[in-house]
Amino acid sequence: MNGFLYGAALQWKLDLRSRTMLIACYAVPLLFFAVMGGIFTSVMPESGQTLIQSMTVFSVTMGALIGLPPSLAEIYRSGIKNAYQANGVPLSLGLFLTNISAFVHLLIMSFILYVIAPAAFDAKIPAHPGTYFVGLITLIAVSLSIASVIGLAVKDTANTSMFSILLFLPSTMLSGIMFPRDMLPKAFAVAGKLFPAAWGYAFMTESDFTWHNLWPMLVIFITAVLICAILLKKIETR
Repeated sequence: MNGFLYGAALQWKLDLRSRTMLIACYAVPLLFFAVMGGIFTSVMPESGQTLIQSMTVFSVTMGALIGLPPSLAEIYRSGIKNAYQANGVPLSLGLFLTNISAFVHLLIMSFILYVIAPAAFDAKIPAHPGTYFVGLITLIAVSLSIASVIGLAVKDTANTSMFSILLFLPSTMLSGIMFPRDMLPKAFAVAGKLFPAAWGYAFMTESDFTWHNLWPMLVIFITAVLICAILLKKIETR
């Protein structure tokens, strides 16, 4: 247990020193919130009703897809992997610790937005905080699971960011946070349902807890976890 806590604390410190993690989890989401929050509430005053949810979905999606894969690539495409194996440490520990650390960072960022949005832009606090936070925790977990697949699957470290961006852009653009999904062409609306951001946003804006928007995220999460397990087995044999 002490070893696990030490590893988690060490990973936290490494993330705080990582410019990619700090930029993806804090700097860009806060800048996007400051700029787009003002634009949304000025052009569409009614957007204040769901401003917290939309800004949170953007922050979580970016922090997970852009911030996590480079950290995983650094572990499994460098001498760190050899150090793990030489000391008999399961390779899965690196994946687990980076996910825990990223989860905490994204939760902190989401809480910051939850607190400052009402004061900054008169955003409305979610009417059902319980539903909102269940959706938030689920969205973070699912987004990190997809990011983990990218970090483990892409063999060339230089291409990790490219694949992350290719998933990040449609995730946010088709999620409904920029404009209502019913305004999108049907093909784009259907494509948006392939990404957890759309389901997470829909769930966090619900008036009541329902499984309609939750179970697709759970399916994506389980699928991603199974893929990660397969990829780890392949990495161990290299």
